[in-house]
Amino acid sequence: MPSRSKPVDQMTDARLRISVVQGSILEANAQAIVNAANSLGIMGGGVAGVIKRAAGSEVEAEARKQAPILVGKAVLTSGGRTSFKGIIHAPTMPQPAMSIPAKNVALATKAALTLADAQGFTSIAIPGMGTGVGGVVHAEAAKLMVGEIKAYAARALQSVILVDVDQAMVNAWQDAMRG
Repeated sequence: MPSRSKPVDQMTDARLRISVVQGSILEANAQAIVNAANSLGIMGGGVAGVIKRAAGSEVEAEARKQAPILVGKAVLTSGGRTSFKGIIHAPTMPQPAMSIPAKNVALATKAALTLADAQGFTSIAIPGMGTGVGGVVHAEAAKLMVGEIKAYAARALQSVILVDVDQAMVNAWQDAMRG
């Protein structure tokens, strides 16, 4: 699925190419997308709600069948009605609409990378994790996410697109990549 959003920043690491894009995750040019989930697999609001509306409720049903999904783990569902090969559900919170500790952002990011790599995906798109109802400050979430991506020793995975409609999240990722 071609992205209508142009990367605003890009960095190539020895392991992974990281791009930062302002726009909808549904427009990302990636094989799979990540849903910042809850452990129950319920796709209510925020990015999860956007993904559910586009992919269809069957994706939520697939995720819920695999619940509970512990924070630090991730599960794969089909892409539903999207053109993505899969949707990776990486919980940042045990229950919907919870405030979370920032470390959950790092755990969910690493879980998403690990599952994408194990499934042989070469590219994934990840939204801001934990910054909505989770309450993690953009700068802290960005630093943790970029740190996990830079530290990850990928085998199949070649490209990670950090994508969000929120300019504050995009700015935070750009700052984290420079830092």
